[in-house]
Amino acid sequence: MYDVTYLAQGPRVGLRWLLQRDCAEFLALNAESAELLGRWMPGRPVTTTEDFEAYVARFDEPAHEGFVFCRRDTGAIVGRANVNNIVRGTHQAGTVGYSAYASTIGRGYMTEGLRLLVRYAFDHLELHRLEANIQPANIPSINLIKRVGFQREGCSPNFQFINGAWRDHERWAITVEMTKDPGGA
Repeated sequence: MYDVTYLAQGPRVGLRWLLQRDCAEFLALNAESAELLGRWMPGRPVTTTEDFEAYVARFDEPAHEGFVFCRRDTGAIVGRANVNNIVRGTHQAGTVGYSAYASTIGRGYMTEGLRLLVRYAFDHLELHRLEANIQPANIPSINLIKRVGFQREGCSPNFQFINGAWRDHERWAITVEMTKDPGGA
């Protein structure tokens, strides 16, 4: 394990940038989770060093940010998330993509991690709105995004090309106002 500086921390999970030094762990997690993730994600999984380097290079662009969620007690990666397609100006919005891993699902790490990410995106990236687009049959992902506070806005037919076909996606969103305490605390 190495020294970790978290961007945000919860009781069990820390949010940090995805780094080059995460390559081996990231590739191992993707390999163990290929079946779990394959049906929901576009393109082929990140399973080689070259794939990882290309994936990380995306985050050098201002419209993309890459993060991992780590267990605070061990530093082990338990999930990953991106904020993609960041639009500034009058929108201040981005699209969230995320994945859990086969060895860590069902433990609440992703719920805690995504809550940290939402707060970080609003407070530090200065975004106003985040969207998540999820295939209707991906019930675990829909339940996760609901727990984080996203609201369903509708359906986008033939939204993304995944596994050889255009797939419908439900559109979920959260705005900074939705995260404020209505009591004004």
